Amino acid sequence: MGNDAHTPDAAASVDFEQVQSTEQFQELRKRHRSFVFPMAIAFLLWYFAYVLLADYAVGFMSTKVWGNINVGLILGLLQFVSTFAITSWYVSYSNRKLDPIAAEIRDEIEGHEFDKDGNRVGGVNK
Repeated sequence: MGNDAHTPDAAASVDFEQVQSTEQFQELRKRHRSFVFPMAIAFLLWYFAYVLLADYAVGFMSTKVWGNINVGLILGLLQFVSTFAITSWYVSYSNRKLDPIAAEIRDEIEGHEFDKDGNRVGGVNK
C-alpha cells in the first residue's frame, strides 16, 4: 500500500552534519542564539515579575490610574504589547541578519540540479 515508487530526494544526498560544521552555519546559529536567548530571558523575567506583582503586591497593582483602569490592567496589557514588539523586532532582525545567510546556505544545498541518483549535475558532490 502507499507509494511504492521511490524517487530520489535531493536532500537525501546532502550531508547535513557537514553543512552544520561550516563557518557560515555556525555564524547563523550564533546570530540566532545571540538574539533569541537574551530576549527569551528578558521576556520571562518581565512575565514572572508581572505574575509576582499580581500575587504579592495587590495594593500596588490595584492602584487606580484613571477611572477603573489600574496599574495591574496596564501592566497586563503591556504584556501583549511587548509580545508583539518582540515579534516585530525578531522579524526585522531575521530579515537583516539571518535570512541572507540562510538563503546562501539553502542555495548551496538546494540550488543545484540533481540526477535520478541524487548526484549534482554539472559539479561534484561535496
